[in-house]
This record gives sequence, C-alpha cells and structure tokens, in this order.
Amino acid sequence: MRLFEGVRVLDLSRMLAGPYGSMLLADMGAEVLKIEAPDGGDPMRAMGPPFLPDGESAYFLAINRNKKSLVLDLAKPAGRDVFLDLVAQADVVWENFRPGVMERLGLGYATLSPVNPALVMCSLSAYGQEGPYRDWPAFDLALQAMGGAMSITGEAGGHPVRMGLPMGDLSGGMFGAFAVAGALLRRARTGQGAHLDLSLLDCQVSLLSYLAQYFWTDGVVPRPMGAAHASVVPYGTLATRDGHLIVAVFERFWPAFCQAAAHPEWTADPRFAANADRVANRAALMALVERAFVRRTTAEWLERLHAEGVPATPIQTVDRVLSDPQVRHRQMVVDLEHPRHGRLPTLGTPIKVDGAMRFTPAPPPRLGQHTDEVLTTLLKYPGERLEALRREGVIA
Repeated sequence: MRLFEGVRVLDLSRMLAGPYGSMLLADMGAEVLKIEAPDGGDPMRAMGPPFLPDGESAYFLAINRNKKSLVLDLAKPAGRDVFLDLVAQADVVWENFRPGVMERLGLGYATLSPVNPALVMCSLSAYGQEGPYRDWPAFDLALQAMGGAMSITGEAGGHPVRMGLPMGDLSGGMFGAFAVAGALLRRARTGQGAHLDLSLLDCQVSLLSYLAQYFWTDGVVPRPMGAAHASVVPYGTLATRDGHLIVAVFERFWPAFCQAAAHPEWTADPRFAANADRVANRAALMALVERAFVRRTTAEWLERLHAEGVPATPIQTVDRVLSDPQVRHRQMVVDLEHPRHGRLPTLGTPIKVDGAMRFTPAPPPRLGQHTDEVLTTLLKYPGERLEALRREGVIA
C-alpha cells in the first residue's frame, strides 16, 4: 500500500473535501503534514455529535487518519517563513481555501514555485479559481444542487433530495487525489511542477456522465426516477412479501429473470421482446413484476434470482454493511489503535496492491502533536528557534 512512499504533502485543507482527499494520499503511503491554525485547528475537530468519550469528533476521526499535525499561524510573517521552509522540502501543497486566500497570505503558487519548481500544488474550491461564481461560499449541499445531482435524486414527482453520501465533497477529494497522482507522474518524467485547479462544481458536473449525453441526444431533461433507470427495465427496487430487494435486468439477463420469476411467458410477449420494448412498456411490465414479487419473501427471491445468475441484492442498512462477510473479508472494516480509546473500528481502503489486504491505519493526530518533531527533524530548527516561535504564537 506504499504507492506514494517518499511523497510529502503539506495539507492546509479543512472540513471534508480536502481532508478526505489528503487521507486517500496518506492511506497510500504519502507523509501528510496537516497544518492547522492555532485557533482550534480544523473545524471538524468539533463536528458532532457523536463524540468519543473525551470529546473527540467521530467525523474528524473518519477522515484524518495516517496524518501528522502541525500548528502554524500562516497569518504571521514568521509562520509564513516556516511554511516556505517546509515547501522547499515538500512534493505537494494541498489546500481548499477560497480563491485568493493563499495569495493574500503571500503563499500563492507564483510565490511557492520559485522556492520549489518541482512542487505540485492542488487547490480545491467550490467553483474554481476563475469564473463568475469564484467567490461564492459553498458546502456539499450547494454543490449537489448546483451540479444537477439533487434534480435527479428522489422519487418521481417528489421534492429535490440530496444524495445520502456527501458526493459534492467526496468526489472533489477523489478527483484531487487522482489529479495529484497524474501531476506527480508527469513530474517524474519531466521534472515539471504543476498548479491543479479543482472545482467541486466541475467534479459534480463531470459525474453527470451519460445523463448529460442523453439530454444532448434527445432533449429530455432528466428527472427523479427513484431507483429506476431511464434505459433499463426491470431495474430498481421491488417490494417482496417481507421487505425489498433490487434487480438490474440488462438485456442478457431478461430470459433468466423471467425463469426465476416463474413467468417464462413474458419472454414471448412482444411488448417485452427487447429492452427498448420493455422501456416503452415500462408501466405494463412493472405492474406484472410487482404483482409477482410480493408473493415470496426477500430470501426466497434472492435464492431464485441468484440460481439463474440475475443481478439482485438485498438493500442493506449501514450496520449490516459493516458486518457483511464480503466487506469483512475484503478488510473494509479494520482496527485502529487509538492512544486514548484503545482499539476502534474504522473503514479500510478499497485499494489493494499485489493482492495485499492488510491495512493498519494510524489514528488522527492531536492538534499540533507533531509540530516540534517535524520542525526539528525535517527543518533542523534548533530548540531556541522553536521556543522563539512558540513565544510569538507562531507554533503550538
């Protein structure tokens, strides 16, 4: 899992999108130095409830493992000087301030690049470094609304609904980590650094994928369809005698689905002959399917559908996911040894390298836990300079 071994990241990000992306880099072996302000650091340290017994935020715990924390006041000239010394020893600067903040601090890319021409700087912001919305504030909900996701989430005819997963933020973290990987690959070949401009709105728009192409093709504005699919029938949630399950019956699974449903005659019905016919006659087909499925239990249906190789699963709640045997086998739930709380469960990483499943994360750092360690071992600052910086309130 040490794909980024030897890569040092100066992480100025806070909230969700930035810390999630820098955690992905840390999980893959990067040394991530989380640089926090002396006023309490990342606001997510206080996000909750829920909290652990000593008041540590579960939210913060979830997205800040495998990092080191330095408290450094970048608003002070001496803090800026320390940061520039760190930049000279870094590979990546990762930040999610509003556009213009880094420049006001005297730490824009134009300043950092001469200090380290090979530096990769990734700037995540809501709407990007340029454009008419550049200075608008935004969080996940606003990005889902602006990027179209809320307009297609929920039941037909219902109110707009946000996705349960905060994909407005999470997708930005993922795209940012992906972009950094690409920039580091180019640097390895050319020696050239880069400034990456990641807009969370851009990331949301890119996720529209085939839905945007559908609109350009037929002019129909996509609307909420619940769990259904515009181009595939049957596809979505079905009520059973004791609950619900999902099926995804793409073209090649149609005969097997009819066999599992004990209605092979459906395959001979000209209304349902091909997927395009089933889409055109969606209401008629789904009335038949729904009537059939309420006659058996979820377990009975899953057994029948799986016997015919039809894609079908139960709809699992989070507690069931976290105890699922496949999830556990893939080590997507692992133990984290916390210095104050002992062994805690946390999520694993989906990235397995060379068949290795083992993943042992380090707990999130206490605020400023590694300030002295980094400045003495990496920058070789003598003790008297640390004490002077501490007296000035530059470090803590």
